[in-house]
Amino acid sequence: MREMPKQTVMAIKSYQNQAQLLVKNYLFADPFIPYTSILGGILACKVAYDLTQLISNFYSKTYPGLTKIQRVEWNNRGISTVHAIFISALSLYLVFWSNLFSDELAGLLVFRSSPLSTFGLGVSVGYFVSDLAMILWLYPSLGGIEYVIHHSLSGIAVAYSMFTGEAQLYTYMVLISEVTTPEINIRWYLDTAGMKRSTAYLINGIVIFLTWLVARVLLFGYMFYHVYLHYTQVVKMHIFGYILVFGVPAVLATMNLMWFGKIIKGVLKTLAKRQ
Repeated sequence: MREMPKQTVMAIKSYQNQAQLLVKNYLFADPFIPYTSILGGILACKVAYDLTQLISNFYSKTYPGLTKIQRVEWNNRGISTVHAIFISALSLYLVFWSNLFSDELAGLLVFRSSPLSTFGLGVSVGYFVSDLAMILWLYPSLGGIEYVIHHSLSGIAVAYSMFTGEAQLYTYMVLISEVTTPEINIRWYLDTAGMKRSTAYLINGIVIFLTWLVARVLLFGYMFYHVYLHYTQVVKMHIFGYILVFGVPAVLATMNLMWFGKIIKGVLKTLAKRQ
């Protein structure tokens, strides 16, 4: 096997170094992280949509027989599943395993941020923008007014926290609730595939009940308790951030409780049918 000419090797290394400098000094430099991460989030949504479509065409017996709007929703749920896995994993790490928001560190935790935490929020903003655009474009096929309210409030709160660096801890606490999204999507897939009476559908319903209880009911209660314990720090935030810390989670918590009631009814109905 012939070796590459020395000149070619040096040229390749030069291009690699230039690319690394570009990424380091611009794409992932602190001032540009919010913008590059939002763009990255939007592009990731496009990739997830196309991959879901491609994979489903080859491996799903249900997908080819769906209507056009059902296929769009099928692919859209692929996007939300990928985002949910990414952001819930990152949120759990930052909130419970990293020391970024530890009380043991000096400084107010409501003003703490890092390149990683800012990047993660930017990707989420890109997702909320993309998904909201699809919901509005095909309204109400992909979701009613409750989805518009949910995505609008979430997008505004996440964007504010990303750009200002304020209350990123509480933003990530709320984003942990995205851990329920894959289960909700799996339920829709099973329903669309005509598997409502399957054991998988029953197990999925129980998993949704448990994850929703923990991530969207109990965790929100813990977040409000954490805000109460650190209220002397919260009041030092900008008034808009202060309102978002209390207002957005309160609205989302109310919606979560309403949806939780429907989940309980759904689980009971499914169990009754199997008796």
